[in-house]
Amino acid sequence: MENTILEMKKIRKEFPGVLALNDVDFDLRSGEVHFLIGENGAGKSTLMKILSGSYKQDSGQVLVGGEELKNNSPIYALQHGIAMIYQELNPIPYMTVAENIYVGREPKKGMFLDRLKLYRDAQEILDRLGIDISPRSLMKELSVAETQMIEIAKAVSYNSRIIIMDEPTSAITDREVDKLFSFIKMLKEQGVGIIYISHKMEELARIADRVTIMRDGEVVGCYPIEEVTTDQIIALMVGREIENVYPKRTPQIGEVVFKVENLSKAGLFRNVSFELRKGEILGISGLMGAGRTETVETIFGIRKADSGKYWLNGKEITLKKPKDAIKNGFSLISEDRKNVGLNLIGSVRDNISFLKLDELSRFGFVNKRKETKIVRQWAEALRVKTPSYDQLVKFLSGGNQQKVVIAKWLTLAPEIIIMDEPTRGIDVGAKSEIYDIISDLAGQGKAIIMISSELPEIIGMCDRTIIMHEGDITGELDRSEFSQEAIMRYAIGIEEEEVKHG
Repeated sequence: MENTILEMKKIRKEFPGVLALNDVDFDLRSGEVHFLIGENGAGKSTLMKILSGSYKQDSGQVLVGGEELKNNSPIYALQHGIAMIYQELNPIPYMTVAENIYVGREPKKGMFLDRLKLYRDAQEILDRLGIDISPRSLMKELSVAETQMIEIAKAVSYNSRIIIMDEPTSAITDREVDKLFSFIKMLKEQGVGIIYISHKMEELARIADRVTIMRDGEVVGCYPIEEVTTDQIIALMVGREIENVYPKRTPQIGEVVFKVENLSKAGLFRNVSFELRKGEILGISGLMGAGRTETVETIFGIRKADSGKYWLNGKEITLKKPKDAIKNGFSLISEDRKNVGLNLIGSVRDNISFLKLDELSRFGFVNKRKETKIVRQWAEALRVKTPSYDQLVKFLSGGNQQKVVIAKWLTLAPEIIIMDEPTRGIDVGAKSEIYDIISDLAGQGKAIIMISSELPEIIGMCDRTIIMHEGDITGELDRSEFSQEAIMRYAIGIEEEEVKHG
C-alpha cells in the first residue's frame, strides 16, 4: 500500500468475559488524518492502547514502516515513532514547557542538566511548529489548548511518525479548534500520520482523509471521506439507522416557574436576567469563557453572587448554597461528570442512592432493601446498562455514566433541572438516549436549563435559547428563529439589532 507507515493485522484482545477486539485490521498512511470512530465500548481505545504500548494483543501483528513491533511498552512505542496524546492531559504544572517536553531525557553536560541546550532545543521545536509560547513558561500558566499544543510538541520531539489524538477538541474553544486544525495540516505536510479519535461528526469533513468505523470490537467499515455520508457512518456505528437523533416533541409549555433578575458576579457575568417555564427546555449558548457555567453554578449556590434576585413560582427566594437550591427543587448535572458528578470508585448503587442516604439510613445503617428498590427504579427507568448494581461506575461507558448521574438527581424529584454539557464525550447512539430522557423529563413538566457548546444540540433540543458573550446575554431566540448563523453571531458579540437588521 502506497506510503503506508502503519499496519495492524488481525488484532485480537480478550479480557475476562469480554472479547474487546476481534481480528481488527487498521492502517495509516504518511501525511494523512485517519479518523477512528465508534460508540463507547466499540474497541477504539483498546486498539490504540495496543498501538501505543499500554496493552499487549493476544494475537495479530503491528508493523511500523514494515518492521514488526515485538515488544509492548509506551517507551518502546515512542522509540518507534508512535506517540499518543490523551484526552485528559497530565502536564507537570510547576515545571517549565521545556522541562515537560524533555522530561526523563533532559540534555546533560557531564552529570549536570544542560539548561541552555534544554531551552534551545525546546525553542527549536516550538519554532518549527509555530507555537508562540516561551519554553521557560510554567505549564500551570497555560490554557488547555496551549497545554495540548505542548503535548503535540513533545510528541514531535520524539520524531514521531504516528500521532494518536484522543478527543483533542473536547475542552477547547472554536477559535482554538481552528488553530489545532491548522497545526494538524502542518504536521500532515511534514509527513506525519495522525489517528484522530472523536465523536464530533462535523470534524470529519474538515480534516479527515479516511474514516474507520468500529462496532462491538470489529471494524465495520473503512472509507475515503468523500465516499461516505454522515448518516451512513452513524448507521454503521450503532448498527441501526438513527433517522431522528433528536426526538420529535410537541412541547406543552406552561407558566413561568423560575425567574432570574440582574444576576452579577464580578469578572464572570453581568446583569443576567431570564425566565424559565414549566415543561420548557431553555438553552444557554455561547463560546467557552462566555460565563454560562459560572451563571448556573451561581444559581445553584456553588458561587456567591454579587447581586441579583430569584423568584420561584412567583415568590422571591434565596439561593446562597447548594442545599438552598436542592431544598427548592433544583438539580445540577455538572459538565465535569468524572470529577464532580460521580464517585468513580463507587458502585452504580452507591452513586444513584447517594443523595437519599439520610432518608435510607437509621442509626448509621442503610436499609439495603429500600436502597435497592430506589436504585432499581431509576436504573430501569433510564435504561442503565450494567451487569449489576454493584458494578463500579468507572467501568461503565460514558453514556451509562451520564445516566447514573441523572438518576442520582432524579431520586430527589427535582422540578428544575440544570444540565451543563449533558452529552460531552458521549457517542452518537448514547446521545440519542440522553436526548430521549431530557425530552421525557420536559414532557413530565420539568423545567430544564441546558448548556451546550454544540449548536446542532441547541437547535435540535431546545424550545428557546439565550446566548452569552463575555459575561453578557447578547441575544434570545425562540425555536422558530433558530439557525447556527444567528446563534453564532450573538455568541461572538454582535448586538441583537445587528443580527435582525444586519
